[in-house]
Amino acid sequence: MSLRKPVFPPMPPLPARLRAVLVGCLLALAVAGPAQQAQGDALDLPDFGSSADTMLSLAEQRELGLEFMKWVRKTLDVSTDPLLTDYVQSLGRKLVRASRETSGRYDFFVVEDPRINAFAGPAGNIGINAGLILAAETESELAAVIAHEIAHVSQNHLLRSFAAQKQMTVPATALLIAAAVLGAAVDPQAGAAALMGAQGALVQRQINFTRANEEEADRIGIDTLARAGHDPYAMPGFFKKLTQAGRIYESGAPELLRTHPVTTDRIADALARAERFGASQKPDSLRFHLTRAHLREQRYNRAEQAIDHFQDTLRKGRYRNETAERYGYARALARAGRLDAATKTLAPLLKQYPSQVELVALQAQIDRRGGDAAKAVRDLKGAVGLSPGNWPLQQAYAEALLDAGEPAAALATLERLIALEPNVTPVYDLMADAAGKSGDQAAAMRWRAERLFRSGDLEPAIRQLELALRQPNLDFHAAARIQVRLDELQAEERRREARR
Repeated sequence: MSLRKPVFPPMPPLPARLRAVLVGCLLALAVAGPAQQAQGDALDLPDFGSSADTMLSLAEQRELGLEFMKWVRKTLDVSTDPLLTDYVQSLGRKLVRASRETSGRYDFFVVEDPRINAFAGPAGNIGINAGLILAAETESELAAVIAHEIAHVSQNHLLRSFAAQKQMTVPATALLIAAAVLGAAVDPQAGAAALMGAQGALVQRQINFTRANEEEADRIGIDTLARAGHDPYAMPGFFKKLTQAGRIYESGAPELLRTHPVTTDRIADALARAERFGASQKPDSLRFHLTRAHLREQRYNRAEQAIDHFQDTLRKGRYRNETAERYGYARALARAGRLDAATKTLAPLLKQYPSQVELVALQAQIDRRGGDAAKAVRDLKGAVGLSPGNWPLQQAYAEALLDAGEPAAALATLERLIALEPNVTPVYDLMADAAGKSGDQAAAMRWRAERLFRSGDLEPAIRQLELALRQPNLDFHAAARIQVRLDELQAEERRREARR
């Protein structure tokens, strides 16, 4: 997939009553700059507040997160690439573990958008644009933005704004949050237009409120960076760099600065906080460089363009990490169908880093495309044995097994993976495919239902499970598992209906 600017589909029309609620509640959100900026600025992150548990139960928070992610997937091009997603998940989880003030589950994902931006949603959903990963020159700069977004979540900067809207249903609240956080991505005027009639005093109070949130997220984020071993100066340094870039280019400030306004005072405060920890020279991980090379290769529409790019940078020595640059070149060659050249380029890298997941997965992909799925299966079997919980390796192994005509083994592999990592949602589609190819239609419907539920589509998920139970020749144990899951989802549906 090329890293192109996505075409965003419009949100479905809302009932008149809900449209009125949306306009009214947007006025109450702490999300915007001055009214005169409505033509160009994105909405700022809303704020949520005191303990979220006093406003929403854990079940309601999970439901809110699922509903929010439904709007994210409708609006943005969320990556399903396991390597990209696993990298940001790994980096994000390390920061969560290092934070003094964070607990609970977080889900980090990549949005295939070249703009420099990141955003935090309810229930720990944090999106990172591909453009942000490419703009970060060091892993500490990328970690700085993610740590900042984690702090927005841990301090409930979203839920506070809706404390006065507790009477609203969870789906309506999720829609409001999506309009606030994502509105500018859909249409720069979509959310901000509702603020045009706001009185100056109200707008100024909201600006002050959001500045306080940003300063708090900076303070906690810098502490998290330092505790995770990253350079605490990366946060003020990266924001200063983006601010300077916004003054140079005609396109204006990066999206990140539109949604997270930066002032000289804020940069100075962040620098003062960073000085308390001192500079850290933690080297960038190889995965950081490999991920950036992956994205640079992917952003070219044509493989030949990517090949020309990497040949040029390698010839001139214009790269931060030679291994990553050659990896990007091998990816481009593989995309162009030049499989022998791709294998030749990749071979010395694999010799140096035989267990590096990106390199192992790429070689397996090359083997499969060359018609040698059996070799991919052999190579990946050993890698999976060493890293049984590694999502990209397990998915690559399952795909190789499917190509080798072993769908039952592919399904068993993925079932072991979700026992360890149940939240790798894209895997459920592959599981449904493997079950269908192995002739188990009930299992295919079961895993399709799980994918629907985890994407926020509860009612279609229930219908899939009901259909699964009607399949002929369904054995007792499979029927019992499906019935248990159906009972759980129907109970969840009743709870949601009771709250509406």
